[in-house]
Amino acid sequence: MQSRSNIQILALVVMGVGLLILGGAAFMLLPGLAGSASDDAGASSGYFSAMPAKVDFPAPEVSLVDFQGRNVSLSDWRGHVVLVNHWATWCPPCKAEMPVLQAYYEDYKERGFTIVAIEAGEPVDEVAAYVQQQRLTFPVWPDPQQMAMRAFGEEYLPSSYVIDPDGQVVLYWNGAINREMLEKYVTPLLEIVYGSKSYLARQTDLFRFRRFGF
Repeated sequence: MQSRSNIQILALVVMGVGLLILGGAAFMLLPGLAGSASDDAGASSGYFSAMPAKVDFPAPEVSLVDFQGRNVSLSDWRGHVVLVNHWATWCPPCKAEMPVLQAYYEDYKERGFTIVAIEAGEPVDEVAAYVQQQRLTFPVWPDPQQMAMRAFGEEYLPSSYVIDPDGQVVLYWNGAINREMLEKYVTPLLEIVYGSKSYLARQTDLFRFRRFGF
């Protein structure tokens, strides 16, 4: 009996050691597999993108002063599709998505699409220097008092809101956006708004987009 008991104990010990070895091997392999998946995604986007949420509420009124001292307002863009981007010069994901936003804007601005990037809280001269350095051509509005973020009820950076031509916010991102997400979720809206459909057909499609989104 004693011998049989010792054999059982030895078998349990061997099994335990085997499980530890397998667990260690899995631990060593999994980071490599995760890294491979990350590399595949990064090859096309450069970073992981936030997913948008479907929303439907009137865009808040935001009025600021641009770098030239002119009064500007979101309502000036009524009739267009506008992506409002809240960002800051100190925010790494904000800076990571800027080249993506710039490239998308250049590709679709002729259709009437625009981006309004509202910098939250930094001195105007620092924001102007960053815009010039990065050669951003879409409207950038300095907002030292963070009035726009308060108007949207926003606390996080970066964050983006897509406003349709009727002034309704239809998409919301909390986090950086890559090109794939813009093409997947914003481009269909541009096709609805700037396609060759009649006004009635466009309004019908806009209603469906607001209600069912993507």
